[in-house]
Amino acid sequence: MASRPNDRWRREFEEEAAEIAQGTRPSDEIYARVLWPESLIASTDAALASFEDELHALRSAPDEDILDVVKRAVLTLNSINNQHVRAGYCGYETGERDSLCEYFDATVGECGIDVPALIARNGLKGWEGLADGWREW
Repeated sequence: MASRPNDRWRREFEEEAAEIAQGTRPSDEIYARVLWPESLIASTDAALASFEDELHALRSAPDEDILDVVKRAVLTLNSINNQHVRAGYCGYETGERDSLCEYFDATVGECGIDVPALIARNGLKGWEGLADGWREW
């Protein structure tokens, strides 16, 4: 199963917190709390869990149904990103964006769907995979 990008964010967040508590990380090297506040990690995790549940419930679905599931998840991530940016956080930066796009394609592919063919059949841009048509991040 494709790993959720926020799993890596959480690990790095926790490692950083432990190093701060131990006094082994200088304050000028703190990044995880800035990039991935707990609220971003948790809300992203909930959105991706819902995406996975919806996708796996489809079973041999037409392209339209698959793309609707992807679209709903991406729109949810747009909302999460916007909330965090308005609150003064970074939101999804370049690395996070790339990881999220790769995650969507990998997760759909693991369901036995030929992602490049799905993109081609539906006239999607596909620059960043399935998510590209709806993402604002």
